[in-house]
Amino acid sequence: MDYRASIMRQPESLETSRTAVAAALDRIDLQPLTTGSIAVTGIGASLHAAVAAAAHLRTRGRRAHALCATDLLDPAIDASNVLIALSASGRSRETVEAVRARPQILSYSISKETENPLAAVVRSVVPTQSGDDGSPSTTSYTATLQAIGLLADRLPHAPSPTEWGTLPTLVQQTLTAVAKLAQQAAHSLAGKLAIDFVGSGAALGTAGEASLLVREAVRAPTASHDTLHFLHGPMEPLDARTGLVVFGDGRECKLARDVAGFGCPTVLITHRTDIEADRNLTVIAVPVTSNGLADAILHILSVQLMVADLADAAGLTGVGFRYRQTDTKLP
Repeated sequence: MDYRASIMRQPESLETSRTAVAAALDRIDLQPLTTGSIAVTGIGASLHAAVAAAAHLRTRGRRAHALCATDLLDPAIDASNVLIALSASGRSRETVEAVRARPQILSYSISKETENPLAAVVRSVVPTQSGDDGSPSTTSYTATLQAIGLLADRLPHAPSPTEWGTLPTLVQQTLTAVAKLAQQAAHSLAGKLAIDFVGSGAALGTAGEASLLVREAVRAPTASHDTLHFLHGPMEPLDARTGLVVFGDGRECKLARDVAGFGCPTVLITHRTDIEADRNLTVIAVPVTSNGLADAILHILSVQLMVADLADAAGLTGVGFRYRQTDTKLP
């Protein structure tokens, strides 16, 4: 599916997916997720969704951590009491093998459909049914975040359930509101030697996904970092030849202003409305919700639009991956 079309299809995708996920959650036993530790695993974009998911589950009182599926290929590694495996296609080889190596562990999968290799090895399956997607992924990523948010809302001691039914409208409004600013941000970052992405908590997952999108669609070197970790040295290469994209409302705002002052083109994606744009600083204000994963969905929209513009500038619109590997997906 055309990348821009898949971005704009997300309100529809999220509405359809919410209904499918809610029905699936009605049928499965979530009790194992209420005690012990939870490992959320995936690879590629699903790993970044796992980072956001684990951070959100921790705010809901669960002991949760994200692991790359490759960390679990050794069956001797005792990582958690329960495993949540993420894979949009359900065919990522490493994720399937990580679950298969632990038949004694209670496991859940979140994928687009119910018939796939991952579904065959887990105890419970949550299909997002998010429909058509582009390359890089858009609808499958945001639907995965929503699915985990819906699951987390059903666990004991969760705050009042999120109004997920309002999210598609909020996504549509955000896509419209940020389009020009995303284009402006893309113009400031086009042609840079490298771009760093920074955030904390669930936004660290967003930073990772944003970094991957640019690598896949724009073929530019990128990296993602936790906010406070970034202050301890990784920011040293920043200058006018590089770019920085920051997600957050706290220390991230000072970081963005400081780095822009150094002459580095900087984009701040924030809930705050009191931060003014400046020379080298583009500020994209997005709505805030009561849910960290809903916020993560709203945050990634600006980057998706920005990536589409960057791909246009690089002459890579509609161009597929150069280095598709034949051994990363199962039949």
